Amino acid sequence: MHFEILAEDQSGKKALDILVPKIVGPAHTFMVHSYKGIGRIPRDMRDTQDAGNRILLENLPKLLKGYGKTQAGRRNYQEAVILVCDLDDKCLKKFRAELRRILNSCHPRPEAHFCIAIEEGEAWLLGDIPAIHAAYPRTRHKILDTYKNDSICGTWEKLADAIYPGKASALATQGWHVVGTEKTKWAETICLHMTIDDNQSPSFCYFRETLRNLIR
Repeated sequence: MHFEILAEDQSGKKALDILVPKIVGPAHTFMVHSYKGIGRIPRDMRDTQDAGNRILLENLPKLLKGYGKTQAGRRNYQEAVILVCDLDDKCLKKFRAELRRILNSCHPRPEAHFCIAIEEGEAWLLGDIPAIHAAYPRTRHKILDTYKNDSICGTWEKLADAIYPGKASALATQGWHVVGTEKTKWAETICLHMTIDDNQSPSFCYFRETLRNLIR
């Protein structure tokens, strides 16, 4: 099985490049494609006409149509598209329905699955507290003790409060470019220590089991 994985940003790609091999093993292949933000599903599911557009959801209709045609033309070749993105402040039920409408509009329809981190990708890191402690020995334990898995609480800020020297407030003042750089660093450092079967994030477990079910 080959996986084409769509991630909304560089920190997501960094995490997935480390985590996917832990889940699927060496017998399967994958490629993670990172975008420059999640954006919004275009009105009427129209394909973007901007070749330089690197916003994930704005490209999704065109991407899924392309994967559908590619998969249909390859016999005896197993491939699945996995979308990985943050829920942020969206309604999960409504968001999944919108994604399914895009998928159902594809003719031919690709093998595709949607794995949504709740609230943000840092929830998957927070699902493995021992990995955070291993990566950052000076973690503020009491802050992590207040975290409820996959809660809507300002997830990246919670992680920053636990491991960043000046906490989230100091990091945010440096601008989103610096925040993004730090998130990428957290993803790489923490994911190296993660034990995938012990992760307590329900949305990570959904992602893990989606991949496992496809390779069984």
